[in-house]
Amino acid sequence: MAITIDDPTRLEGAEVRGGDGSKLGSVDAVYFDNDTYRPEWVSVRTGMLGTHSSLVPLARADYDGNALHVPFDKDVVKAAPHHDPGEELSPRDEEGLFRHYGMRGDGAGPTHDTSGRSTDNAMTRSEERMRVGTETHETGRARLRKYVVTEHQQVDVPVSHEEVRVEREPITDANRGEAYDGPAISEAEHEVTLHAERPVDTEVNPVERVRLGTETVRDTEQVDADVRHEEIEVDDGRRDRR
Repeated sequence: MAITIDDPTRLEGAEVRGGDGSKLGSVDAVYFDNDTYRPEWVSVRTGMLGTHSSLVPLARADYDGNALHVPFDKDVVKAAPHHDPGEELSPRDEEGLFRHYGMRGDGAGPTHDTSGRSTDNAMTRSEERMRVGTETHETGRARLRKYVVTEHQQVDVPVSHEEVRVEREPITDANRGEAYDGPAISEAEHEVTLHAERPVDTEVNPVERVRLGTETVRDTEQVDADVRHEEIEVDDGRRDRR
């Protein structure tokens, strides 16, 4: 439905969608023409937190009762000349906004050259330029998780043990006293303790500390877009020159 003086307050808080159907933001305020008292502009809050405000013309907008549809995309709206909310629009402000949205001062539509007998002797040449920037998006999350892995290991460990060896020595002057100590004939018993080595069991030792960090990797991506520009020809009746 068309925007009329009877329903401008219904626009406040309404969702604003661009020419491609994407959501641009919401209407924060409606601006009226001082002479006709018709709604001319709306202030649209954009951005994730709604902290950025841009003025959008109503001349070519449609309101379906729920959302306000404007023929502009997000980049065009966000790049509109800044205006402090709550302040009156000056003619100079409106001129800059109309120029930004490619509209005539009467808001009737795209600007077109009207050079002729009723205008001056100069022609304005315009061109489109690419506005390239970057946005940061969350691409994923990483986390540390510790788990136990059991693996079988086989290691050769050298071990030793003691065995009994019988040693015999003849009676000499050096050991004769010990040999004759005690009864001549008797029973006796001697005991020797044997020792053996065995491999030890496993033990737990801390080996390293692990933490997560981030690093910025710089890369280059190519952005393609079709841009238009105007060229001016001179027709002198003999041949065309650029």
